[in-house]
Amino acid sequence: MSSVLITGASQGIGRATAAELSRRGHRVIATARKLEDLDGLDVAAKLRLDVTDQDSIDAAFAEAGEVDALISNAGVAFSASVESLPPEDLERIFAVNTSGTLRVTQAVLPAMRERGAGHIVYVSSLLGRVALPMRVGYAASKWALEAIGETLAAEAAQFGIKVTLVEPGAVDTLGATAAPSAGPPLAEDPYAPALKALAALRSTPMTPEEVALSVADVIENPDAPFRVPVGSSVQALIEAHDSTPYGELFDIAAAARG
Repeated sequence: MSSVLITGASQGIGRATAAELSRRGHRVIATARKLEDLDGLDVAAKLRLDVTDQDSIDAAFAEAGEVDALISNAGVAFSASVESLPPEDLERIFAVNTSGTLRVTQAVLPAMRERGAGHIVYVSSLLGRVALPMRVGYAASKWALEAIGETLAAEAAQFGIKVTLVEPGAVDTLGATAAPSAGPPLAEDPYAPALKALAALRSTPMTPEEVALSVADVIENPDAPFRVPVGSSVQALIEAHDSTPYGELFDIAAAARG
C-alpha cells in the first residue's frame, strides 16, 4: 500500500479522502495548518503544514518520511465579480491554491525523481476548466493550477512520476458555502442575476465523500487518466464550454442539472 500525504485534511474533501484511504489500508499522512483540526482522524500520522509557509512545509516533509503519493488539496474559495475582486484577495487566493501547490510539489519531487516513481494528485475543480461568473479569483487560481499540472506531467513522466488532476463540480463543503465575498449588497449588485444563476448550479452539490472515492480510486489506479472530472454533469459542462457560445452555458448547465 502507498504512503500518501494530503494537504488541507482538516475538513471537506481532504478529510474525507484521508479517512477513505486509511480505511483502504494506505499509510496516510494528514496535514493541516492547525494540528488540532485533525483530531478524530484515524490515520498513520498527523502533521502541521501550512502551504503558504515554507518552513512548515520543510518540517512536515522531513518528518513524513517516504511519500509515494502527494494529494495537494488545500485551497480557499472566494466570490466576486471581476469588477469587485480586490487585487489583494486575488493574491491571497493564489498564495494558497496555486503557489501553495507549487511549494508542496517542489518539496516532494526530488525524492520521487531519485526513486523513479511517484504520483502527484492535484484537487482542481470544474472551475479549472470552465470559468463561471462571480468566481473569477478561484477559477483563475485553478486554471493556473491546471497549467502547472500539464507542465509537470510533461516534465516528470521521464522519471516515472504520474500526475493527475481531479476536477469535481459543486461540493457541499464549509469552504464553499461559507466562502468570503466582495462587492455591494445583493440588492444593489449589478451582477446579481449571474450570482443567482451560479447558486442554481450549486443546487445539488456532491458530498466530500463522493469526491474522496474518486481521489482514492485515482491513487490505486496505475493507469488513471491525466484529468478525472467528478460529478454527473461536469463532463457535459466541460464539453459545452469547449463548443458553445459562452452566453448559452448557463442554459446548458441548468439542463444538465435537470
